Amino acid sequence: MVAEIRRLDPKPGRAFGGETLQPVAPDVIVRAAADGGWRVELNTDVLPRVLVNQTYAATVNAARVNEADKSFLTNCLQNANWLTKSLEQRARTILKVASEIVRQQDGFLAHGVEHLRPLNLRTIADAIGMHESTVSRVTSNKYMATPRGLFEMKYFFTASIAAQAGGEAHSAEAVRFRIKQMIDQEPADAVLSDDAIVTRLKDANIDIARRTVAKYRESLRIPSSVERRREKSALAAQLA
Repeated sequence: MVAEIRRLDPKPGRAFGGETLQPVAPDVIVRAAADGGWRVELNTDVLPRVLVNQTYAATVNAARVNEADKSFLTNCLQNANWLTKSLEQRARTILKVASEIVRQQDGFLAHGVEHLRPLNLRTIADAIGMHESTVSRVTSNKYMATPRGLFEMKYFFTASIAAQAGGEAHSAEAVRFRIKQMIDQEPADAVLSDDAIVTRLKDANIDIARRTVAKYRESLRIPSSVERRREKSALAAQLA
């Protein structure tokens, strides 16, 4: 028995992934402001730091060099200045886009996922006077730290689901959250079918099809009503 125990791996999880985990650092930090609004700041720890040594450039330019060398040095200095200005412009663009996202999604930051608004790239682009492709590029692989947690900036762009009786549309992510809440709160003796969820959502003025509910439920990795009823019945029998 001792020999068999010695052959066992005390850390079996290592066989399923040994790569080093890279923590996500936010590019933008959102904090509550004293006036009730939000303060949006760039995370300077993740910004590239590139500076041009102007003193060195002036010293080199003052030295006696031939025209070819002087032209080479001038070209290098122009490229360096262009790089620093481009990085500054990139930082300003990220901050501009993030600030508009925060303005659009104020309800989410204040009250939670159920208040997430439908939002697309064009809405942000039109609001800040930039091209849609620029907004898409700026928000790719960028993260925002908020009082609600750390989110990829793409998270705030969600599809729109129409209201049942008119009015403001609902965010697909907010509807997905509602579905999860309903299922989490369902009693074992009254498991909700997809049709029942559709009915409840329509009572909440959300116009949604049954297949959409099924798609959202599956994306949340929630079993069907039949499987949930079987699992809850089995659990109840064990506890009895």
